Amino acid sequence: MTRYGFLGPAGTFTDMALLDWVGDAPAERVPYATVDATLAAVRAGDIDAGMVPIENSVEGGVSATLDALATGEPLVVVGEVLVPITFVLAAAPGTTLADVTAVGTHSHAWAQVRGWMAANLPDVTYVPTLSTASAPEGLAHGDGERAAYQAAVCAPVAAHDHGLAILADDIGDIRNAVTRFVLVARPGALPPPTGADKTTLVIYQRTDHAGGLLELLEQFATRGINMTRLESRPTKDSMGSYCFSIDCEGHIADERVAEALMGLKRVSADVTFLGSYARADRQRASIAPRASDEDFRTARAWLDGLRRGGSSAG
Repeated sequence: MTRYGFLGPAGTFTDMALLDWVGDAPAERVPYATVDATLAAVRAGDIDAGMVPIENSVEGGVSATLDALATGEPLVVVGEVLVPITFVLAAAPGTTLADVTAVGTHSHAWAQVRGWMAANLPDVTYVPTLSTASAPEGLAHGDGERAAYQAAVCAPVAAHDHGLAILADDIGDIRNAVTRFVLVARPGALPPPTGADKTTLVIYQRTDHAGGLLELLEQFATRGINMTRLESRPTKDSMGSYCFSIDCEGHIADERVAEALMGLKRVSADVTFLGSYARADRQRASIAPRASDEDFRTARAWLDGLRRGGSSAG
């Protein structure tokens, strides 16, 4: 039986992502209070893999995950899951909207319901919680008063699991919001290429200089590789020191991606490879003209021939 960790408690969107990944396969699900704790358990070998959020369509990258993956013992992403995000406002049975003076939820969830709150509960106080599931859990166990909130923003399943009443349904400001989750494991055999893959990297500049980022991005552009995410993150070494977290189309087994990695290794201070894996949306990579595997192999064969003293024709 595979042992999976996830950002808990049960009922979080991360739990929903893990359930989607596992399906009917036998598996043990272990909740952790934070992203750091989940990934630390992966590194320690306490679990086989961990499911954590990495990006959402409203707030962008999840900094806790990006930073935890960029530092510490190596980890790799082996898969991803996309989860549509729907929020409800839940409270103990008998509570009305008029009773609510404070609302508890995770910061990323709060960012996605601020407009609804401003329109319907303009004077409400926001109380941060560890996750979208810990807030309703606190209400269900009578901790809401001590936590100074009377209602929680959470997933419908979390409200149902804790026996709470739903005061308002579908309160997200953005329709069709989606969060992307990744399954993270210790380095090992990579998932095979499917033709619809992503590769995740963290790249460090040698020096901060004019055109430095362009020099890195050219390694992708000249090989016809599309990037699907680009974010800067502080290295925490000094003020103004940043690294770049990148997702690009393709697999390390693809010639164009492999050559881009070699180019990045040559021009950057360091490259952290965080895995190649199948895309959740199964969207195949868009390969630019003259950037197919065959194009790269033909060029390499031509160069090898020149090095052996052959003709430059062909």
